[in-house]
Amino acid sequence: MKQHIAQIALVVDNYDDAISFYTQKLRFTLIEDTVMSETKRWVVVAPPGSEGCRLLLAKAATDEQRSRVGDQTGGRVFLFLHTDNFARDYQHLLDQHVTIIRKPSVEPYGTVAVFADLYGNLWDMIEPVTR
Repeated sequence: MKQHIAQIALVVDNYDDAISFYTQKLRFTLIEDTVMSETKRWVVVAPPGSEGCRLLLAKAATDEQRSRVGDQTGGRVFLFLHTDNFARDYQHLLDQHVTIIRKPSVEPYGTVAVFADLYGNLWDMIEPVTR
């Protein structure tokens, strides 16, 4: 048997603002932006060079969904972005004025910093220790 997680839905407030943040500030690639209806689009982004899981940017459609924008995990780190060059990518976050929640630290598993996306979702950016 073979399975993998292809996409994770990330509830957003506005498609275009989310696309702009992820493609410009995080340098993600816009994989797909397909209009499904007057109010719904299928928007998929992924980190550059990624062959793994992608993000489906899903616009909140109800009050309950809108209440979850930026807080899908109750304030815990939600997503984990691995990088092959921490210094380069951390400097890019600073240059793009991305909110840094926890400055870089070296841990047994790699170098890590925590940042917030445009909605306040927390991300770990990690350059893993090579084994």
